[in-house]
Amino acid sequence: MKRTGMVLAVLLAVAPDLAATPADTARTPRPVVRAVRTPRPITIDGDLSEYTWRTAPVWDTFVQRDPEEGAPATEKTEVRIAYDDAALYVGARMHDSSPDSIVARLGRRDANCTSDYFVVYLDPYYDRRSGFYFALDAAGTFYDGVLTNDEWDDESWDGVWEGKVQQDSDGWTAEMRIPFSQLRFKGTNTWGVNFERDIARKHESVYLVFTPKDGSGFVSRFADLRGIEQITPPSRVEALPYVTAKAEYTRSTPGDPFNNGKKYTPGFGADFKVGIGTNLTLDATVNPDFGQVEVDPAVVNLSDVETFFSERRPFFIEGASIFNFGQGGARSYWGFNWSTPDLFYSRRIGRAPQGSVPDADYADLPPGTRIIGAGKLSGQFGDNWSVGTIQAVTAREYAELSTNGVHSRAEIEPLTYYGILRGQKQFGEGMQGLGFLGTYTARMFRDDRLRDEMNRDAAVLGIDGWTFLDAGKVWVISGSVMGSHVRGTRDRMLDLQTNSQHYFQRPDADHVSVDSSATSLTGYATRFWLNRQKGNMLFNAAFGAIHPGFETNDLGFLRRTDIINMHVGGGYKWVEPTSLYRQASIVGAVFRNYDFAGNITWEGVFATGEAQFPNYMWINLMGAYNPETINNQRTRGGPLSLNPAGYQLDADLSTDRRQILVVSLYGGTYQSGWTRSVYVGTSLQWQPSSNINMRFGPTLEINREYSQWVDVFDDEYATHTYGRRYVFGEMDQKTLSANIRINWTFTPKLSLQVFLQPLISTGLYGQFKELAAPWTFDFNIYGRDSSTIVYDRGVYTVDPDGPGPASPFSFSDPNYHFVSLRGNAVIRWEFLPGSVLYFVWTQSRSDANDNAVFQVDRSFRELMDAHPDNIFMIKMTYWWSM
Repeated sequence: MKRTGMVLAVLLAVAPDLAATPADTARTPRPVVRAVRTPRPITIDGDLSEYTWRTAPVWDTFVQRDPEEGAPATEKTEVRIAYDDAALYVGARMHDSSPDSIVARLGRRDANCTSDYFVVYLDPYYDRRSGFYFALDAAGTFYDGVLTNDEWDDESWDGVWEGKVQQDSDGWTAEMRIPFSQLRFKGTNTWGVNFERDIARKHESVYLVFTPKDGSGFVSRFADLRGIEQITPPSRVEALPYVTAKAEYTRSTPGDPFNNGKKYTPGFGADFKVGIGTNLTLDATVNPDFGQVEVDPAVVNLSDVETFFSERRPFFIEGASIFNFGQGGARSYWGFNWSTPDLFYSRRIGRAPQGSVPDADYADLPPGTRIIGAGKLSGQFGDNWSVGTIQAVTAREYAELSTNGVHSRAEIEPLTYYGILRGQKQFGEGMQGLGFLGTYTARMFRDDRLRDEMNRDAAVLGIDGWTFLDAGKVWVISGSVMGSHVRGTRDRMLDLQTNSQHYFQRPDADHVSVDSSATSLTGYATRFWLNRQKGNMLFNAAFGAIHPGFETNDLGFLRRTDIINMHVGGGYKWVEPTSLYRQASIVGAVFRNYDFAGNITWEGVFATGEAQFPNYMWINLMGAYNPETINNQRTRGGPLSLNPAGYQLDADLSTDRRQILVVSLYGGTYQSGWTRSVYVGTSLQWQPSSNINMRFGPTLEINREYSQWVDVFDDEYATHTYGRRYVFGEMDQKTLSANIRINWTFTPKLSLQVFLQPLISTGLYGQFKELAAPWTFDFNIYGRDSSTIVYDRGVYTVDPDGPGPASPFSFSDPNYHFVSLRGNAVIRWEFLPGSVLYFVWTQSRSDANDNAVFQVDRSFRELMDAHPDNIFMIKMTYWWSM
């Protein structure tokens, strides 16, 4: 009743506002931009003196969004659009009254450079929700990406197109050639189009059509692009073959027959792209190369939750937005202690083999599972249907073993099929949307050992959608419903029920229990939001639930189950500049989590505010208070305990983000019971010259954890905790890390990128103890009363009741000292459009011991003394199109 009452209260509170919202029926007519057919080829050189540019219609009515919303642009901009059967051409003249003050900073593709730039936005489907953007800055840096959900953008897509810029006494020019083969469209009668120009020194952004700061929607506001008629685009067939040569010099163990410290590996394969009409694209890959240009960051994870890493592989990045699920229609999706399950996490495909390795003297494991082949179909068809599907098969993988000189091998990953199908349809120019996403995983085992370690198959289906509640698109409800069903052996289902996502074995949980005879597991999840999209008033409410039996980790990413989550929040934003600020906002919310037994597992109040000052500095302040609640995760499958009340404070300050030197300072603290954590950091971004960008971001974290997990031990005499002793320790943890990046761009096609991540982390444990009783935050500290604890050569031995009947138990010293350095250097040369040559050097080194004294100088000496793993790679891709 409490949960239902909270949701009803939210709806009743906003109902009067919904009824009072005026229908936005009198809309301003859309501007119309006309393209002209070019009678002769256009040379892309930044020179707009060709006949086509001299005679084409000009669009020069630009309006500021910043710094004075709605004011005319301070500098004149002229844009012309032309086309032929193969491509769309854009020519832009950016007049400037002070051409010597143009900010032209050269960066690698999609780099976030502070520079003058020009952007063209296209909505070729004319669905008013999706599209592409192409941009050049005044130094010639390329930017491109896709537009989704009306106002979101994703820069991970890289198209093959041409662009050049020139500077002169009147300002600068940009010229683009965008092949139709890089676009997807259902027809050529009308597209959506918009233009943007940024003048860095003035902090000025001007658009043909802009989104007000108190409004929403971007693609839906675009002007109409007309005039593209009777074109016969070439067939869209592309091939991207690649060859690689890799040399690995790594640490080796004496006598290891599989690793002498040197390994040389050639590679080859190809990606293919075939256009099906003008609106669908079929991507296929044979022996794909999924080598990463950037390394994953090093992490110290002491929790029971898997670390999430972002996707970096080109085959999965391109067109990834079409597989986004559960977040459409609304522009913001607040979540307080809520982690939305990902139905599709592409890094599951081709990940490291998951099977156990039999005992052996030496073992050689592949770093990833080979993808035999994969195909992807995506695009739009029919009446505003968006579709996407991926089909992939990964190889059976083996570990090579050696015991007493005898070689053998064992299967550690079965042959596996992965299938993903996504569909979504929108209605009424985006007023409503309805879609689905389904995934299926099937494994073909040869070694019965693996049947008990992995699911045999897994199916997940989700339905998502949205509906706006008024014609002005002020209020929107969005959400999703998901279901899962996985199958496997009894042993496998037993492991699944007791793992960290589910914990069915909790002894004091009466709503879940382990079924040792189960051969399948079924569950559901759901999430719904109510969001106010426009105006100065902000409102966001949500309700979500993840059933204890829900499971998506075969092809998705799931952190926790057994959650019922809700929040109600609102705020206000000031968008009109004053003498005190340029813009500001304040937000507050209340939130609560339950488990499916009705226990309150988290709740609190939250407030945050941010402001941009007249000098373009930013400040953000945040605070939260959490009352005492129930904890169903601390004992990792054991009884419930308590979360002491706590509070959180955070602050972030940043200087003008468009200056040569940008400085950010941030810090915060969380205090709860005897637990104390503090973090401080800074980020420095320096542009010493127009083509060099340097970033340095060190962070120091200090955490004193009162109840850090150590281990669990069976003991029939531990009657207060159901026959098991749940052991914790106090941990003093210190972590110092930094992200260092240097980007040196020689030309728009040739760049050097260097990335370094040093990390030092220590954890010093003490005052070991056990949970005294369920539903408490009370502990029996070892060494007090009648208990004893003895340390000898890295092992603690505990007698929990001294002369009593309980048997002693032992555990290893959990102290740790970990140092790591990861980095790479990448030279990227795009010698032809779409054809790239890479030279890559990756180095990683690390060291670990139990000397948990935090000393920076000693840690760096250890790091420098550690043996490095070096990988050198040359990779060439050649883009071929017909």
